[in-house]
Amino acid sequence: MKIDDQYYNIENSAIHEIKIKGSRFIGYAALTETREQAEAFIAKISGQNYNATHNCMAFRVGLGDKSIFRYSDDGEPSGTAGKPIQDAIDGRGLTGITCVVTRYYGGTKLGCGGLVRAYGGCASEVLDKAGKKICYIYDTVRIAYDYDLTGVIMHLIDKHAGSITLSEYSEKTIQDVSLRLSRMSDFKRQLVDATAGKVAIIVKEYN
Repeated sequence: MKIDDQYYNIENSAIHEIKIKGSRFIGYAALTETREQAEAFIAKISGQNYNATHNCMAFRVGLGDKSIFRYSDDGEPSGTAGKPIQDAIDGRGLTGITCVVTRYYGGTKLGCGGLVRAYGGCASEVLDKAGKKICYIYDTVRIAYDYDLTGVIMHLIDKHAGSITLSEYSEKTIQDVSLRLSRMSDFKRQLVDATAGKVAIIVKEYN
């Protein structure tokens, strides 16, 4: 079974403003790994723009079945603000991201279609400005082995693009090795094969 251990996020936080028929729409995008971080960012932006007409938002955090998303129209007609912002996030396959679009009303009503285009467009532009990056999920395994197996072990760690995050030396060498999640199973299997079972793989893994 193929393990999906990658996802997309933004490279940097960003701010972007557009003007439509006198109204100012200011988009804010930020990295937020948890719901608590997302809600804190939303509160921060809403506080900074306490006198704005609306502070509409959307966020997505987590992966797979644990993914959580929320959006709010903040007083705009239902479905005209939060959902278009969420669509901009999901359309780019992003997670760990919060986007707030603040509106300062300029005196001219835009209608539902106009609002959808304005909020969705501002969100899309601020997300494009923030950039997109690929992220990987890593796992760590602890291994113990005799000194004479060092060369074999180092070769396998390099082969799987792993990194050593802890080393202890006593009767045996003990190391924590960090690898992409999708490579962990093969790494363990090849450790056993290459050392004829002489390497000890500690059951506990570290996330």
